[in-house]
Amino acid sequence: MALVVQKYGGTSVANIDRIRRVAQRVAKTFDQGNDVVVILSAMAGVTDGLIELAHKAAEEPAKRELDVLLATGEQTTAALLAMMLQGMGYQAQSLLGHQAEVVTDCDYGNARILEIGAKRLHQLIEKHTIVVVAGFQGYDIKGNITTLGRGGSDTSAVAIAAATKADVCEIYTDVDGIYTADPNICPKARKLKTISYDEMLNMASLGAKVLQIRSVGFAKKYDIPVHVRSSFNEEEGTMVVNEDSGMEQLVVSGVTLDKKQARVTITKVPDQPGIAAKIFSPISEAGIIVDMIIQNTRQGGQTDMTFTVPKIDFKRTMEIAGKVADRIGAEEVLGDTNIGMVSVIGVGMKNHAGVASVMFNTLARENINIIMIGTSEIRISCVIEEKYTELAVRVLHTAFGLDADE
Repeated sequence: MALVVQKYGGTSVANIDRIRRVAQRVAKTFDQGNDVVVILSAMAGVTDGLIELAHKAAEEPAKRELDVLLATGEQTTAALLAMMLQGMGYQAQSLLGHQAEVVTDCDYGNARILEIGAKRLHQLIEKHTIVVVAGFQGYDIKGNITTLGRGGSDTSAVAIAAATKADVCEIYTDVDGIYTADPNICPKARKLKTISYDEMLNMASLGAKVLQIRSVGFAKKYDIPVHVRSSFNEEEGTMVVNEDSGMEQLVVSGVTLDKKQARVTITKVPDQPGIAAKIFSPISEAGIIVDMIIQNTRQGGQTDMTFTVPKIDFKRTMEIAGKVADRIGAEEVLGDTNIGMVSVIGVGMKNHAGVASVMFNTLARENINIIMIGTSEIRISCVIEEKYTELAVRVLHTAFGLDADE
């Protein structure tokens, strides 16, 4: 007998008929001799609808109250699924985040899980009760309801799998696995049987939308096998596993695209010790994540500092950078939102030379200019003009032998 944690996303529970199909799949897993814990998202579109309602109620809704409101989406689906399972003759019980003892910090709207007191979960599992947990939510040390941000139900599922020492965490969604590229951009993309935690972490951070990045971090930390699969068919999906778990030996496992980046350049910055701290500390204090940083040295003891930030934070970053430039005696601040970041990712890159050369030559053949380059042990990222990004994904996918017909 195995303990299986299953998470179903918003499209999988979009209406009562789909929730019924989820109930049938859960029942089938239970009938195979497994204990089952189910984590549910809100119905597709419900969270957006609740946010819209909140802004009709108040121009700037209080974050605490907004979390109280948003948590009702998952509460609805959890209760409905438990009712259906009970109606089918199964012993089932729904739990909200606080009832499942999902303890978080106090960052409303984007809370992080601190711990899960799994005592109640274990008690129900020992009685072979199917436990249905409302995802995306928890509670802080003061007892306030908190939510985990977009994709937070993935994090709920993997964290609960870790807390209950589950044998596997199945993430059911509207796609049937992890692909070598976005199939909507690259029709020749193919489904991977396995992918490592580190590869998935990079894909999630660089534009892939299948798994929430924090959920992958949890899976890696606690070595939880994650099976990404479709709730609309019975096909095997993609296993996200430890690097040594019999993975396909691909040099490059995937090509990702991130169009949600913007570029900021501060020109003629004094080339002095501590100047980078003066630039990036105020940006960090504003909660803005800086990704790629490049420094170009000029003559006369000056340098240009170029970096990327999420496009949603571009306006704030420009304001902060402008004040910093005045303070340190830089010349001006330039910005560009018409960029995209294309990345190739693969643990096989550790042991293979020439990946960068293939990438740069492939882009050059298409007359695609590289604006910035960033690297790590298992990925190479290039910032290019946004209009060339989808073409870049397709030609790189072919160049690295990832096309489905190869």
